[in-house]
Amino acid sequence: MRLLGNIIWIVFGGWAIALEYIIGGIALCMTIVGIPFGVQCFKLAILGFAPFGQIPESNSLSGCLALPLNIVWLIFGGVWLVLTHFICGIFFCITIIGIPFGIQHFKLMGLAFAPFGRTL
Repeated sequence: MRLLGNIIWIVFGGWAIALEYIIGGIALCMTIVGIPFGVQCFKLAILGFAPFGQIPESNSLSGCLALPLNIVWLIFGGVWLVLTHFICGIFFCITIIGIPFGIQHFKLMGLAFAPFGRTL
């Protein structure tokens, strides 16, 4: 079921989400200050490419920088990512067939809200 869900996800727009995160990650990694944020974009790209069967989990070894970095992430772009995934999730959940894909957008929304200190 995971394979079929991921194939359908990729065909109907998952590749675009992953590509956006990859482009954002590359742009952020071009600066020294943006490298930690670019790495988080690559993490989101992996989940955006194939979300079925992957569960983001909290990492207790993330250290004390996770909270301040998540705040900076949220202020400078995370809000828009969260809103985008929320709106896409709502639109997918309108139909019965789209509910699993809406749930995956809500999972991406949770990771886009606070990516630091989380692992896949």
